Amino acid sequence: MRGGLWDPVRMRFRAAVRSVVTAINGTTLIGLAVAKAGGATLRRAGDGRLIAEGYRLRVPKQSCFTMGSVILTRRSADWLLHEQHVDLLDHETKHVFQYALLGPLFWPAYWLACGWSYARTGTYGLRNVFERHAGLESGGYVRSASAATARSRPPGGSPSPH
Repeated sequence: MRGGLWDPVRMRFRAAVRSVVTAINGTTLIGLAVAKAGGATLRRAGDGRLIAEGYRLRVPKQSCFTMGSVILTRRSADWLLHEQHVDLLDHETKHVFQYALLGPLFWPAYWLACGWSYARTGTYGLRNVFERHAGLESGGYVRSASAATARSRPPGGSPSPH
């Protein structure tokens, strides 16, 4: 349907705006610096995204993470671009939109969300608003039922009111 939310012209326009905004707000530049420090090789992924493949630093431990319009991965770009991993690429692309919206404020907001999630569930992602928006399952976050249940219940084992 032309003119709809998923119209290819509108999608390309949103991707271009996202890329320009993350370039202006400096988060893509920082992503490029981290990629270089991690020994990664850059590759274009389309829609203004860059994949930094072969990232070698030990932190963070995730196989993929995003900074600005740069998606860093320990694996190859071909691995991430394979149709089998389209959900993960979509998850990381949603983080690119979050960087466009918040700029460098994304980092403290994200870490506060990690702290909240950890305090509530014992995991950094389960209650993290940014990870939930990007898609927990598509980002590889596994629900830890025992940790989530134990941390999200008030003392005495009664169910949480939410």
